[in-house]
Amino acid sequence: MAVSVLAILLACSAVASASFDKEFDITWGDGRGKILNNGQLLTLGLDKVSGSGFQSKHEYLYGKIDMQLKLVSGNSAGTVTAYYLSSQGPTHDEIDFEFLGNVTGEPYTLHTNVFTQGQGQREQQFRLWFDPTNDFHTYSILWNPKHIIFMVDDMPIRDFKNLEGKGIAFPKNQPMRLYSSLWNAAGGRPRCGSSVGTEVAPGTGAAGEWYNQELDLTRQQRMRWVQSNYMIYNYCTDPKRVAKGVPAECSM
Repeated sequence: MAVSVLAILLACSAVASASFDKEFDITWGDGRGKILNNGQLLTLGLDKVSGSGFQSKHEYLYGKIDMQLKLVSGNSAGTVTAYYLSSQGPTHDEIDFEFLGNVTGEPYTLHTNVFTQGQGQREQQFRLWFDPTNDFHTYSILWNPKHIIFMVDDMPIRDFKNLEGKGIAFPKNQPMRLYSSLWNAAGGRPRCGSSVGTEVAPGTGAAGEWYNQELDLTRQQRMRWVQSNYMIYNYCTDPKRVAKGVPAECSM
């Protein structure tokens, strides 16, 4: 049975002598997920039966995660490569990065979402301004008390701001675990897989520059450039949702 593999290398600046076996658990996959090379390599497999995934042993309140990915070329239709932060329970918070595969020759879709107190449906989707299958690129989540900033190669693409003063919930009280998974959303048998290198810098120990980081004017302009040219879906402008009323944060 052919298996496509997502390989993940660990370099963790938050914990001394970090290794996957000390900091992460394989949570599902029936042997398709493996920790190798004395804890420095984690692989996730996807075959005709199912995929696999892992999660951090610890929960974190705020942090910055940089995930370096090189997505597979060719036909990856139906597959999803994901990493995300999430708390537990019916009123959970969650911050999502997902890469939705496509048929040969068609571009990947980069999907982002934010859940607060169990409420999501804040999707924004993008095409990329490069071929993500040619080389490694860095996909980052920065989560601090004022912002959730999504970045690609340090280029901001989305900024979900803390607007609690205007009655909009923001993830700030529920610690989250880090998760990653490789799975087949279509239930078929497409060719799929990814190579991934990741640096995980969760919010433990002394806070770094990310704790107070926000976008200056130049980086705001860069984000608007990305959104103007490469955003293909925005929940704030979805006609079906707008007809029911624009979410409060969209008008701010």
